[in-house]
Amino acid sequence: MARCDVCGNDYAASFEILTAKGQRFTFDSFECAIDKLAPSCAHCGCRVVGHGVESSNAIYCCAHCARESGARAAVDNTARPGAAKANVTQRT
Repeated sequence: MARCDVCGNDYAASFEILTAKGQRFTFDSFECAIDKLAPSCAHCGCRVVGHGVESSNAIYCCAHCARESGARAAVDNTARPGAAKANVTQRT
């Protein structure tokens, strides 16, 4: 068994994540992994768990939050025809 780096639970089904920077973390749940590793939205503070919007070195949970913070070209669906993409990219 291994102890979760976030909550301290000693759990038989824990798992380990190795980041691109070589950091190694142990978690007992995805909830704890998200709490430790997922970025926070620069506008509302929620955790960005899926595709986020990145603009001017900030990460947002959605285009609405990006626009509220000044990224006027942010759109939720860049695949639709005519969608503005200037200086805003969808995170994958």
